[in-house]
Amino acid sequence: MSYSSFNLTQDGPIARITLNRPDKRNTMTPAFWAELPDAVGELSDAGQTRVLILDAEGPVFTAGMDISVFTDPNALGTGTSAMRETFMTAALALQDSFTAFETARFPVIAAIQGPCVGGGVDMICACDLRFGTNDAWLRIEETNIGMFADVGTLQRLPKLVPDGIARELAYTGENLTAERAEKIGLYNAVLDDADALRAHVDQIAQSIASKAPLTISGTKRSFLYARDHSVEDSLKHAMTLQAALWTPEDIQEAITARGEKREGNFQPLAPVRRMGRSK
Repeated sequence: MSYSSFNLTQDGPIARITLNRPDKRNTMTPAFWAELPDAVGELSDAGQTRVLILDAEGPVFTAGMDISVFTDPNALGTGTSAMRETFMTAALALQDSFTAFETARFPVIAAIQGPCVGGGVDMICACDLRFGTNDAWLRIEETNIGMFADVGTLQRLPKLVPDGIARELAYTGENLTAERAEKIGLYNAVLDDADALRAHVDQIAQSIASKAPLTISGTKRSFLYARDHSVEDSLKHAMTLQAALWTPEDIQEAITARGEKREGNFQPLAPVRRMGRSK
């Protein structure tokens, strides 16, 4: 499949979505919001992908929402109750675009080179891991243009960094440097430049892809459930999930492969057949 707002490539079990509009600072066009969840959903359903890397071309990771979104009178009108209800429904669909990263059956790694602004912060907060270059600063831009962030930053960022820091960034609209982002745990690591970033993220992705897919899928599901539930509920959920996914063949293969100093040979996830779809 080809997409107008990014490039999708596949290297064995590792997929890569690359924002490829560097001349436009990789802003998020209206098409982006429809194409992204479709692409991620298809990768997840197919079952062959074990890790997804999200990166970008050019010096700016993303400047956030494209200006064309804000100039569409049909999308942003709120003059009547009916228009406000339509506005809300359309905005909820934007949230779903990034939630696709969470519902995917594989981890998503954000490789952030250069500035990440506005909707870009919403996007990387929905990823599993985040790595950046020295110049990969962030900004919750919505505060600076007379609105509040509503596509995931305010809901996810406080689960990733101390609540007070999340509030500081949202209330002030000031930049978060890469150095500070790593210090507070938002970035897993900061690399010197784009080449070093790619090499490091590729290594992390290859390590994840070498593990049993059911193990990684179950681990991700447990992390997400625990984020939004109590410890007691999460423990019960984990044991129910473990009973459902327990695979002696994977365990034996992992142990054997480690003893033989080789990578394990695991079955991919089974493809998901969605009702009414041909694939």
